[in-house]
Amino acid sequence: MNTILASINPGFILILAGLIVAAVPVVRVRQIIAIAAPLFGIWLLTGADQGLILSSTSLFGLDLILYRVDNYNFIFGLAFLIAALLNAIYALHQDSIVEDSSALIYGGAAIAAVFTGDLITLFVFWELTAVSSVFLILKTGTRASYGAAMRYLTVQVLSGVLLLYGAVMLHQATGDISIRNLALGSSPGAWFIFVAFGLKAAFPLLHNWLQDAYPKATIVGAVALSAFTTKLAVYALIRVFPGESSLIWIGVIMTLFPIFFAVIENDLRRVLSYSINNQVGFMVVGVGVGGSLGINGAAAHAFADVIFKGLLFMSMGAVLYRTGTTKASELGGLYKSMPWTTLFCLIGAASISALPFFSAFVTKSMIISAVSAEHLILVWIALLFASAGVLEHAGIKIPYFAFFAHDSGKRVKEAPFNMLVAMGIAAFICIAIGLPAVVPGLNYHWLYNMLPYPDVASSYKPYEIGHILTQMQLVMLAVFAFIFLQRVGVYPPEKKGVILDTDWAYRKAGYGLVRWAGDVWIKAGPALTTVWRGLVAQTYQRIEAAFSPQGLLSRGPLTGSMAIWTAILLGIVLLLSFLAVG
Repeated sequence: MNTILASINPGFILILAGLIVAAVPVVRVRQIIAIAAPLFGIWLLTGADQGLILSSTSLFGLDLILYRVDNYNFIFGLAFLIAALLNAIYALHQDSIVEDSSALIYGGAAIAAVFTGDLITLFVFWELTAVSSVFLILKTGTRASYGAAMRYLTVQVLSGVLLLYGAVMLHQATGDISIRNLALGSSPGAWFIFVAFGLKAAFPLLHNWLQDAYPKATIVGAVALSAFTTKLAVYALIRVFPGESSLIWIGVIMTLFPIFFAVIENDLRRVLSYSINNQVGFMVVGVGVGGSLGINGAAAHAFADVIFKGLLFMSMGAVLYRTGTTKASELGGLYKSMPWTTLFCLIGAASISALPFFSAFVTKSMIISAVSAEHLILVWIALLFASAGVLEHAGIKIPYFAFFAHDSGKRVKEAPFNMLVAMGIAAFICIAIGLPAVVPGLNYHWLYNMLPYPDVASSYKPYEIGHILTQMQLVMLAVFAFIFLQRVGVYPPEKKGVILDTDWAYRKAGYGLVRWAGDVWIKAGPALTTVWRGLVAQTYQRIEAAFSPQGLLSRGPLTGSMAIWTAILLGIVLLLSFLAVG
């Protein structure tokens, strides 16, 4: 490969393509650029030398690493490039400069961030992901989407500010801004960086921006959002806080609490948003356990999640495109008119549910095995429960209520051909990741070979009888529980409503505070304004009376003495200045 090309971070290609697309009015030209950019990026990445700093610079005395490739970031960069390509194909049916440009810049920023080697460069692209992705929410054009976009942007920018502050504190303490392993208690800067990563990963109580914003994004925008932000945070945690024990329990909570919200949620895109929390929780547990198996599991599951979660968002986007809704209470029976979308959704559901022959079966099991190897019994039980929960709300609920439940009577066209192509490619990858080694060249080994510890991964055998039986028991239990609860009428009905999450507390309190302040101002504002104006007027009059040409200080013998004292003071200042220079 040409030396210049070899030093180009693939993310830069997508960012440049996004800027060009923003200025191109011809839709076909934009679409060609949107597809060509990630393909070119994949070619650059696969030809890059690993283990080397391929591009760097110095700025204000700081050594900035713009591009490096190794076992840790290669798999994340490839996943993001594939996601950008699938998103470009999925968007071919529409003509939207804003979405085409924003999606490319957003994906490019996430890719560029993955390949950086210092915290300052990471901060730049960290913030660029926030600024570029918010347009994918704003483009919906509703009042609700505007509010969600502003809240989303606030949280994402705050995450960047915390990251920058932590980087500055680390530089002051150590003089080093490189991305490296940090102990959480080693420096206050490490804590700021940890919280910054936690905001973007949607840690518990910091997660509400995700369910608030993603369902309100455009059809194409939600697919793009599902791929990059949280998985970029997972990569950052792997890189900086591997083996941090607190992440184990943070991840456990993340896997558990979304299950209960997702079961009662009516909006299926919002269900998928809770599912992001759940799946990222598994990855966070893997990072917290650390070691070669835990890190491999987190990286492998992140790659798989980018694909199968994108597939599920694409299938629900196709439903929204054709029916105008993703409310479970308004859907059902769509398998009759959207059979291909139904099939692809089922493949995505099987993948996220970790069924044998599908992707999560060979990725999530690594994390559970790493937990078992550390004898963390309570964590192991929690992850098994969470696995059954995700099977229920993402593996069963989404396809069942969208395509098979009570017939809604909706008879629509199948999804546009380009949407089907994107979903078909994603479905193929989900299967190609999950197949056992009996299929030459098309099995889980191609993913395992890209993991941070490929030697350890090559010796891991997901298709052991114990793992297969455990997973099938979870499947049967979840299916039985779903059918039983449906039959006895205990399963939460799908109906219109608003599900209150933990953000209700501070949003309600904040709204109440604003209302109270507004009421106080309405009553006291005019009086306070009058008092303030009176004080300002009196102060101005006194200053004028003292210092104006007609004022007290300008009349009588005081004026002459003031001139003398001024001359004396100036003389003292000049003398001191002369002595200082001498």
